[in-house]
Amino acid sequence: MRRVTLFVNGTPKNGKVVAVYGTLPDLLSVASSKLGIKACCLYNGRGGLIDDIALIRVHYVSIHLSYVNLAAGLQNEVKVTSERLGVHTDWLTLNIGGRLFTTTRSTLVSKEPDSMLAHMFREKDVWGNKQDEHGAYLIDRSPEYFEPILNYLRHGQLIINEGINVRGVLEEARFFGIEKLAEQLEVTIKNLQPPEDHSPISRKEFVRFLMATPTKSELRCQGLNFSGGDLSRLDLRYINFKMANLSRCNLSHANLCCSNLERADLSGAILDGANLQGVKMLCSNAEGASLKGCNFEDPSGLKANLEGANLKGVDMEGSQMTGINLRVATLKNAKLKNCNLRGATLAGTDLENCDLSGCDLQEANLRGSNVKGAIFEEMLTPLHMSQSVR
Repeated sequence: MRRVTLFVNGTPKNGKVVAVYGTLPDLLSVASSKLGIKACCLYNGRGGLIDDIALIRVHYVSIHLSYVNLAAGLQNEVKVTSERLGVHTDWLTLNIGGRLFTTTRSTLVSKEPDSMLAHMFREKDVWGNKQDEHGAYLIDRSPEYFEPILNYLRHGQLIINEGINVRGVLEEARFFGIEKLAEQLEVTIKNLQPPEDHSPISRKEFVRFLMATPTKSELRCQGLNFSGGDLSRLDLRYINFKMANLSRCNLSHANLCCSNLERADLSGAILDGANLQGVKMLCSNAEGASLKGCNFEDPSGLKANLEGANLKGVDMEGSQMTGINLRVATLKNAKLKNCNLRGATLAGTDLENCDLSGCDLQEANLRGSNVKGAIFEEMLTPLHMSQSVR
């Protein structure tokens, strides 16, 4: 009678001696009963699959001689696997967060030789890896994020099932030191990000914001894009438009009282008839804008501040600008016909080729300003020399 010693999953412990008879399924049934498992396959000592009982040629194997050469050098020691049997010495099982993964040592080592996994399993027990009662190596990480990494090490392709967070896989790849995969995941995450929306805000969207905001609260619109939008005739008091893009925007007859337009882009915008009392437009760019008939004059004495603003080629004809601060602003080629600039600060302002005909410049400060080519015809009040360049 032939007898063999059976071991679970290639382990050298707790073997069982059974008699070989009948068919291969009969032997698997006996193995399952003896070892308390559900045996499904048989392998020899070198990992070869035994699919026919006739291949088992050893007549008797002592349990104490389970790892010596048998029958004239033929190692036909039979080992049985549970669920998935892999008895070659290269096979091992990982217990990742309570979930078992069976793979080969070469899979963990070959693809990414510099990774932590490769260093852990390149040589047996060098790292002193902890094992559970079944011999599986214990690693306290997330199994659902580890599975795509293991598959990547198997076939070199990154495949992430639906419902798995790519960022979680990235963190596992970084933890195990798999740098190439981490770089690939970073690119994947970047590609999954929705494109930044820089499209201008529509009038309908903005009106919805306005309706939900108290009149005197400062609505934060800093840096927003309103380019080419229609904001005409709206109540825009106290709104912070600092560094906002309002180029080519229609702001005609809008109420911008005490609004902050510092460093905003108003190039080509239309502000005809707008209320700009107490507005802050320091260093703003309003080149080529139309500000005809605007009101910068605040009865309470709050002065509009356009210091350092770029107002090249603007049309401000007929605007009320009493006390306005245009210090070091650029008004080259601007049209300021019939403007009220009484008490305005124009010190250091570039007024080259500026049309100031019909303006009221009483008590205006023009010291240090560039008035080359400027037109001062039909002045309402005479321009005193103390007001201009000394």
